[in-house]
Amino acid sequence: MSPVSVMASSSSVLSEDQLQCSICLNVFTDSVMSPCGHNFCMICLKEFWDSSSHCHCPVCQEEFPICPELHMNTSISELAAPFKKAVQTLLGKTQAEVKQMIQERLKKIEETKHSVELNKKNTEKEKANIVGTFSALMRCIERSQTELLKVMEEKQKAAEMQAEEFIKELEQEITELKRRNTELEQISHTEDHLHLLQIYPSLCSPPHTQDWTDVTINSHLSVETLRRALSQLQETLSEEMEKVPEIKLKRIQQYAVDVTLDPDTSNPYLILSDDGNQVKDADKRQNLPDNPERFNSCPCVLGKEGFSSGRFYYEVQVRGKTKWDLGIARESINRKGQITPSPKDGYWCVWLRDETEYKALDSPRVSLSLKQAPQKVGVFVDYEEGLISFYDVDTKSHIYSFIGQNFTEKLYPYFSPGLNDEGKNSAPLIICPVNQI
Repeated sequence: MSPVSVMASSSSVLSEDQLQCSICLNVFTDSVMSPCGHNFCMICLKEFWDSSSHCHCPVCQEEFPICPELHMNTSISELAAPFKKAVQTLLGKTQAEVKQMIQERLKKIEETKHSVELNKKNTEKEKANIVGTFSALMRCIERSQTELLKVMEEKQKAAEMQAEEFIKELEQEITELKRRNTELEQISHTEDHLHLLQIYPSLCSPPHTQDWTDVTINSHLSVETLRRALSQLQETLSEEMEKVPEIKLKRIQQYAVDVTLDPDTSNPYLILSDDGNQVKDADKRQNLPDNPERFNSCPCVLGKEGFSSGRFYYEVQVRGKTKWDLGIARESINRKGQITPSPKDGYWCVWLRDETEYKALDSPRVSLSLKQAPQKVGVFVDYEEGLISFYDVDTKSHIYSFIGQNFTEKLYPYFSPGLNDEGKNSAPLIICPVNQI
């Protein structure tokens, strides 16, 4: 609405048309009246007549033989004056507001620049730490490589020296055996049988030699030391990489799966979206069959997809909620009556209550101190490892993990949006596509 309209609406006597020049469409400035009774700004009417070949009224088109002499319409001018003042006041106020908005945005720009600069400094610091860590790892790798090569060379030299000793002894024994063989060859042709009988005992007794049957050269160089060293390096590297939240979450996100809600398990008070990706409390019961799979008391629903092996990950938006439960449930859980989620009953969950109270429903329950309220929660499961972990996707930080669990049956994603609470908790839980970082 224009300023004139604002002022006109506050008066039961004046209207916008009465105070508006039909040429410039603004509030009158030095109002004058034409002989036909229509009002205009003096300068507007003069310029109109100057640009025309003859004088006539811009409104009713009445022609005048000669251009009339114009006189100020003091009554209209007096009526227009407060409107002009109001317009000026309103323009001044608007201008002040615009200036304030400009200042706020300039301040925001400075804050953003400062934040970027601070982030840059922190990033440089983190980069230096990471370079230092990897440099230390590289030095460790190079040192281990040098030590391992040295050990392998020493083992090779020892094997070669042992082989040389064996060969030397074998060659000595061969020389002795050849000498004995020559003696036997010579004596075998003698015709002095008496002499043969005399020397027979000494010739027929075997020469002193070593039993070489079980003597071997260890040609296999053990790489167990190498394996241990490499395993230790790999473990060290993994531990260092796990300290970087972005890398850890990125590794987990590669196990993202599609999850949709199962309407056959949904409590009658819940509403599911057509695509099966959203759930919220309806505040009134729907007419649904009480089939065995359905939660009939607690406002819960399971995912359609179950998992009995491997790893899987999905993300759920919890923005705008004051209460929710998220987690994993085994197939054989009780779905009737009141439910108290806990691992022994087949539930591995975290929840929010009263907008700020976060807990892991472990045995016993664990209060969670989070730096900020998660807007999107990631859920990761490693079936064989017995691990269920929860993450704040936006801050890329760890929330809680259930470890050392023993899974023996199919697991399903578990959702509870909580009651509507007179509109305070009306926002839905939304299963989101995973955008890998």
